[in-house]
Amino acid sequence: MNHLLREHAPISDAAWRELDGEAKERLVPALAARKLVDFSGPHGWQHSATNLGRVERLDGAPCEGVSARRRRVLPLIEVRAAFELSRDELCDLDRGAEDVELEPLDRAAHQIALAENIAVFHGWQGAMTGIAEASPHEHTALGENAEQYPRQVAGATERLLCNGIAGPYGLALGRAQYRRVVETAEHGGYPLLDHLRRILEGPIVWAPGLEGAVVLSLRGGDFLFDCGQDISIGYASHDERVVRLYLEESFSFRVVTPEAAVALTG
Repeated sequence: MNHLLREHAPISDAAWRELDGEAKERLVPALAARKLVDFSGPHGWQHSATNLGRVERLDGAPCEGVSARRRRVLPLIEVRAAFELSRDELCDLDRGAEDVELEPLDRAAHQIALAENIAVFHGWQGAMTGIAEASPHEHTALGENAEQYPRQVAGATERLLCNGIAGPYGLALGRAQYRRVVETAEHGGYPLLDHLRRILEGPIVWAPGLEGAVVLSLRGGDFLFDCGQDISIGYASHDERVVRLYLEESFSFRVVTPEAAVALTG
């Protein structure tokens, strides 16, 4: 048994497999930040802090003749999205039903992915600094005309090169910006998505929660995501009608090289 308490839930092993598979299917496309930053872990629920490799001097000491320094760490943040599932629906799942109502799980998966993306790209006050807010480069407006995106993205990659930041580069696009890109074909019918990939020499990801876009280097070592517990389903309680569950993760994020990214506003 662990802290997720899944053994106490009135859910069969087969139903747990279905729930885990549904959660993964919903989470993988939406967890955009993980596709572009360095991911370390998962290190487990007991992993509580990220070592920063730095210290701070303490003023006092227990006795004369000694000095002291305190190690600096970045605490991990625990994020939880609660949801409820009908016990009748779970019973139908065990009977072999293929149209079980799992919309509450889908919503929770979207919300926890949204929270992670926002924290990584825009920051979380008092917890972590995001890529866009840390970038020292001037924020350039993308605008609503997607045919101008190649010019803005090329300008961002050139800015990174001028600062000695090597590629390949990745591009995270907010929902509105991604939709404009996939709907646009340039003169002659050449897909805009392919044009942008040629500029970046790297991936383009759909990033719900991101406002605008971010161009960043994928050379490694610039943006570090430290995962304690990866996103998992846990059990809270139940009654004769519903089972109360949640999705939970723990993580920290830090920007090591702020100049390795350029934020593009919407």
